[in-house]
Amino acid sequence: MQTPADRQDGHAYPSHWEADVVLRDGGTARVRPITVDDADRLVSFYEQVSDESKYYRFFAPYPRLSAKDVHRFTHHDFVDRVGLAATIGGEFIATVRYDRIGADGMPASAPADEAEVAFLVQDAHQGRGVASALLEHIAAVARERGIRRFAAEVLPANSKMIKVFTDAGYTQQRSFEDGVVRLEFDLEPTDRSVAVQRAREQRAEARSVRRLLTPGSVAVIGVGRVPGGVGRGVLGNLRDAGFTGRLHAVNQAFPEDLKEVDGVPAHRSVRDIDGPVDLAVVAVPAEQVPDAVTDCGEHGVQGLVVLSAGYAESGPDGRERQRELVRHARTYGMRIIGPNAFGIINTADGVRLNASLAPEMPRPGRIGLFAQSGAIGIALLSRLHRRGGGVTGTTGVSTFVSSGNRADVSGNDVLQYWYDDAETDVVLMYLESIGNPRKFTRLSRRTAAAKPLVVVQSAGSAPQGHAVRATRLPHSTVSALLRQAGVIRVDTITELVDAGLLLARQPLPAGPRVAILGNSESLGLLTYDRCLAEGLRPAPPLDLTTMATPADFHRALSRALADESCDAVVVTAIPTIGEGAVGDAELAEALRSAAEGAHGKPVLVVHVELGGLAEALSAAGRTAPQTQVMAPGASGGAHRFRPAPGEAGAEPPPTEPPPAAVTARPGTPPTEATARPSTPPAAVTARPGTPASAAGAVRTPPAAVTEAVPPPTPHPCSRLIPAYPAAERAVRALSEAVKYAQWRREAADPGKVPEYDDIDEKGAAELIGALLERGEGLNLGTEETCALLGRYGVAVHRALPAPTPEAAAVAARDLGYPVALKATAPHLRHRADLGGVRLDLADEEQLRRAYAELTELFGPPQELRPVVQRMAPRGVDTVVRAVIDPAAGAVLSFGLAGAASQLLGDTAHRLVPVTDRDATSLVRSIRTAPLLFGWRGSAPVDTPALEELLLRVSRLVDDHPEVVAVTLEPVVVARHGVSVLGATVRLAPPPARDDLGPRTLPAY
Repeated sequence: MQTPADRQDGHAYPSHWEADVVLRDGGTARVRPITVDDADRLVSFYEQVSDESKYYRFFAPYPRLSAKDVHRFTHHDFVDRVGLAATIGGEFIATVRYDRIGADGMPASAPADEAEVAFLVQDAHQGRGVASALLEHIAAVARERGIRRFAAEVLPANSKMIKVFTDAGYTQQRSFEDGVVRLEFDLEPTDRSVAVQRAREQRAEARSVRRLLTPGSVAVIGVGRVPGGVGRGVLGNLRDAGFTGRLHAVNQAFPEDLKEVDGVPAHRSVRDIDGPVDLAVVAVPAEQVPDAVTDCGEHGVQGLVVLSAGYAESGPDGRERQRELVRHARTYGMRIIGPNAFGIINTADGVRLNASLAPEMPRPGRIGLFAQSGAIGIALLSRLHRRGGGVTGTTGVSTFVSSGNRADVSGNDVLQYWYDDAETDVVLMYLESIGNPRKFTRLSRRTAAAKPLVVVQSAGSAPQGHAVRATRLPHSTVSALLRQAGVIRVDTITELVDAGLLLARQPLPAGPRVAILGNSESLGLLTYDRCLAEGLRPAPPLDLTTMATPADFHRALSRALADESCDAVVVTAIPTIGEGAVGDAELAEALRSAAEGAHGKPVLVVHVELGGLAEALSAAGRTAPQTQVMAPGASGGAHRFRPAPGEAGAEPPPTEPPPAAVTARPGTPPTEATARPSTPPAAVTARPGTPASAAGAVRTPPAAVTEAVPPPTPHPCSRLIPAYPAAERAVRALSEAVKYAQWRREAADPGKVPEYDDIDEKGAAELIGALLERGEGLNLGTEETCALLGRYGVAVHRALPAPTPEAAAVAARDLGYPVALKATAPHLRHRADLGGVRLDLADEEQLRRAYAELTELFGPPQELRPVVQRMAPRGVDTVVRAVIDPAAGAVLSFGLAGAASQLLGDTAHRLVPVTDRDATSLVRSIRTAPLLFGWRGSAPVDTPALEELLLRVSRLVDDHPEVVAVTLEPVVVARHGVSVLGATVRLAPPPARDDLGPRTLPAY
């Protein structure tokens, strides 16, 4: 924020226009209004612009700015004349301005709603998407100031600037006159402009993360002069992992004559390094970090991984220190992982980056892993790569990010990267908080349509280090909305790994039909029961008896996979007495070879941990014939990931027996999975050319690992057969895969938002505007509620007040018998079970008698607040609600009235706008839905009419964000039609929506 010119030309400085943006190449820039204090910066900026760019801007040679020009371009009223600058390191790299004009093209003031716009971008920064970002921001400013249309005059040779305007996606008109191209375009966002903006956002944020994960050179700041310490440890991890780029050790306390540390060039400052540095790992005390950031920024470092603690997690002072860290780094266009981060890993053969506290490099694989918590991150890595204990996992990691306090780079940024990362097939995320739920839901939906996304979200409060906006939605509602977006929601990190290993190489099941076969009848029956409990459709288990040979397993599995009535197969196996490693290997090879011929059906194994089947399955996959060959001697990642003793996620010493598998109970908190001994599922791998010795205990030094990078599309023979130590874990993972596959099929045709001819959108807007003139927050009265809902085709049954028996009789005659008499006092409203409602009153005598009973039971009329309402057709009582949450957006909810939704929480949710398919699934997704479809011989009700009501309410909230809450209760769904017997509506100025505005990074 600018301080010397807090007010300019009588208007306050608009600090809310300041923003940090990610540019096309992944770097960042600061966008802010230009003020009178920027005269010197403007002159310096202009001197660095080429003559050609100046000519394109002013249509004539213009070598320098006059004093009058400088005054004009730095003095704005922030209403009719506005200038914005993009800055890096405090210096201008680009400018944009608009001047409001009238119909004659001359300067004007409101109500004129058109403005001329012009850009100038420094040549060194052209092609970085700076002009596109500035256009988004200046357009948002113009809309805020009542400008609805931009005009721009461009020379025909200035093709780059013409492309900026034409590619923006706005509705445009183009004309050519006097050798100049004139472009005119409306500033109202269109579907295309929003799509263009989001596509640019994805590319920019993905590249910003890619720059962090694929550096050509890394400097570790804070490397100790003696072994030990965080900085020295990270330097060793990078070196031992075989990092393919250049490494530098930095410590301001190094002696001037020190040239190397552990064979790595040593420097007293980043500025002393000869050549570029792409990534800096900062491991110095918090008070020394600002100097390190300055050195990095001045040297042109692209990104930082800040391991240092002492920031927002430590209290208010640390929170302010964290804000300043982010502001400081963004000044130089750098992005930050952290602070208080565990680090980042990229196992790609051409990178081999282990810029983390993990002492060993995990094996390469196809799983992308994100964890906000370092302790959870190391536990996840350990589970994915632990061997022994009866469960073996051979699926590795493509990239790993542990964001710590997540001050800058967040899970949303990493999702943007993984979305089109060819090296990642499955994404696993542990989230302690969601900073931007609306954006996360949008990105999740897009990512899940391309690859599985499995998430554990902590149900507790956000850690102190995380700046998150408050949400009023319950945790269960947020989980339901994530599932709607295609997210596979699990409760513990054990389930996270279980699902991830299944999805990493096995195909998605075509349906819920499951075949079960094995050599244990009891284990087969247990698996069968769990399938039923998870909503799957298992066939009776096939018992091969304990005498079954590997050939028997092969034939049975081949038949099951060939059966068209089977969508997935679960194999249960127990070791035979006296069976040795050879038998396990034969069985594993039998299963692998049988599964190899059926590429469209997943296979899982449930095994007892007495034998070596899981390890043999792993070896069988690695020694299978392959079509690709790896470099001789490659180990395929034989070394184990083992945290240092005493660190989070560390394994027991080798002399201790491996822990038994622990099945996570439904509802187990995510952290409980790390506190209990647990073993991850195993998986059969067919990595190209991996030798059989990789399954043994021989460890290969990390620097010697030369495993080939896996292809983006796995060959069918590289499928893994995951092995689980418990039936419930295998079946739960399969169930999640079945539901996700169903979502993928439905997502291909999401449906449409229907149009209704009787909706009066304009009339509703006028009514809302008139009502809001009374105040900022308003609960509408009965008549106003009915009027507003009526404009969207939602009719509410009239309820007339009855303060006396005589008034009740008059109301009943007006409405017509039969009627209902209801008490509307807060403690009795919608509580028919308490006796505050009398139905089917056929005449005045019954009405007066009912009135007397209610007043005798519950008190005088002024306490009861009785009303009379015409009887609606009998049916099923339901509740429809819509609310605008400041974090998640507009949410539509549905459930049955009464205890089902209030006590049992049986309510379904969808994000607005709701499509016709959403409405259909919403009605059917509650557990009590059978009551709507003729349960136990009752008559089915009119669910199409109910779905139409849901769609109309969704349209109302989506068209008018001022409608911040709607409740329809009860909604009686009869055999024909629906009756809305009660309704409330609340109006308020809508919460700001950052998903429709220009691209910005979270503000600090």
